[in-house]
Amino acid sequence: MFDLIVKGGTLPDGSVTDIGIRGDRIAAMGLLEAGAARVIDATGDLVSPPFVDPHFHMDATLSYGQPRVNASGTLLEGIALWGELKEIVTIEAMVQRGLDYCDWAASMGLLAIRSHVDTCDDRLLGVQAMLELREKVKDYIDLQLVAFPQDGFYRDPTARANTLRALDMGVDVVGGIPHFERTMEEGAASVVELCRIAADRGLMIDLHCDETDDPHSRHVETLAAEVHRHGLGGRAAGSHLTSMHSMDNYYVSKLLPLMAEAGLAAIANPLINIVLQGRHDTFPKRRGLTRVKEMQAMGIPVGWGQDCVLDPWYSLGTADMLDVAFMGLHVAQMTHPAEMARCFQMVTEVNAQILNLPDYGLRVGARADLVVLDAGGTIEALRLRPARLAVVARGRVIAERARNDARLSLPGRAPSVNRRHATGRTGG
Repeated sequence: MFDLIVKGGTLPDGSVTDIGIRGDRIAAMGLLEAGAARVIDATGDLVSPPFVDPHFHMDATLSYGQPRVNASGTLLEGIALWGELKEIVTIEAMVQRGLDYCDWAASMGLLAIRSHVDTCDDRLLGVQAMLELREKVKDYIDLQLVAFPQDGFYRDPTARANTLRALDMGVDVVGGIPHFERTMEEGAASVVELCRIAADRGLMIDLHCDETDDPHSRHVETLAAEVHRHGLGGRAAGSHLTSMHSMDNYYVSKLLPLMAEAGLAAIANPLINIVLQGRHDTFPKRRGLTRVKEMQAMGIPVGWGQDCVLDPWYSLGTADMLDVAFMGLHVAQMTHPAEMARCFQMVTEVNAQILNLPDYGLRVGARADLVVLDAGGTIEALRLRPARLAVVARGRVIAERARNDARLSLPGRAPSVNRRHATGRTGG
């Protein structure tokens, strides 16, 4: 007997199987004849491991309009606006907004999130709030926290000490923002020290790196060198890397092998990158997304991140990682079926790899986290961003939605079938 069987689902690789769950673990996969306390009929539906967001700002989410909106739409005004909000925000407000977002995310099958939390606040209110939130959601979301000196590890007078305090308090990952330091030299020095801290403490590291249109912002080179020096490969990531969009091709031909050799992962945030970058351009106007396909061709793990939802930097967002992948495949021009399938992997398996999630995946012995989508395969899921029919976390069904059987009836015509079946159940 199983506690739960997900029956007849189509996995991302196209295979069809039953999944038997006992407690919080996947106990069996295949054609299962044993009974269960509950059965979810997933025949014809995509069954996927949960979505994973490797880059988010939970302390700021759902704060849009407080205390004002970002009139210019730029990264720098967003940072300034967040500085204003930090002066009036409370722990209680950040926890509540975080809970609201996590519930929303869970309903979309997003069960693991890496969130950067600002450490440029002597009170460390955001750190306190996010640690409290992590505890509150631990039964259904893996919330991984990054100590992030938003105003600069050296540029802000107390950021270095506060970042170390945050790590002492239990924050999981070392963060930084080298391109926001006063000089290129101080930016490079911050990368060197932050990598040493991660190595000394045995932690992962994830730096906002070169989030700028300036092709001469090359801190990712220093990051790759220090990751290699300290053996941090497999637990290090550079986020954004938007300057690479504008870099000289010859320099990039040197840079990418260094990143691959170091074992450095990359996280692109397409929704935010294309909105914030290129704001000073007339035409041609750069869109700022990093060189995703080129990095993948070198064997560099590249994930898609959400980054922001309704906050000082971004006035939209849905907590749906399929929206992120959908935008990413357009901007990166990843429209071949194999590339589109890879985009789905980028918000599931690849992101889980970047976060070093140990029990992730649809396999016997893994934690029983999965999502049932009203789609026939991964490409159809990207195209439609369909309803999540069921979300299972730690072996429990935490969200359900009835299948959309809405039909359109026009005068003189037979009722049309729902959008999923009208377009066919083809491929992917």
